[in-house]
Amino acid sequence: MCLPDELSPPASFAAYPPDITERLDNGTLDFGLLIQPADVVKYDFVNLPATDVRGVLMRKDHPLAQKEAITRRDLLEVPLICSRKFLQQLESGRNDCVDWFGKDFEKLNIVAVYNLVYNATLMVEEGLGCALSLDGLVNVSGDSPLCFRPLSPPLESKLNLVWKKYQLFSKAAEVFLERIQERFGEP
Repeated sequence: MCLPDELSPPASFAAYPPDITERLDNGTLDFGLLIQPADVVKYDFVNLPATDVRGVLMRKDHPLAQKEAITRRDLLEVPLICSRKFLQQLESGRNDCVDWFGKDFEKLNIVAVYNLVYNATLMVEEGLGCALSLDGLVNVSGDSPLCFRPLSPPLESKLNLVWKKYQLFSKAAEVFLERIQERFGEP
């Protein structure tokens, strides 16, 4: 999700939820963007109206690349590369990605786990398997050897902008938060 320039955050975002929350907790990050499902109870947050579409990143010469969308059954025999977030179960016991597969989750052939999507793209390019990913994280246009296909039925994740409760902000961070709250509402 892209924010307009006037809403660009004053601190950078980390990639993996525990990295983000650790940085929020120790004060080295003012704001974080968490993809649902995420435990946000100990933070103030704003639900952002954007959603991320989940799907499969694969080589353009992969047989599934001919499909418009990818189903659970399509993935049962495919070597899969999954993010740690995909496999992470929340304290609530929820995991939308695992739940999407239902009883077929145990049948998946997960060959690798990644933290950074860049690493997953390298594994996909080398033919190790297909990566479960979010749309828009990897360039799949033009000469890229990769393509992205959404899951069917669709699996979308909402986004939360989070910050530490009772946080004292710099002036820049205060202005950023005010603009976010004006645009997207109070927590």
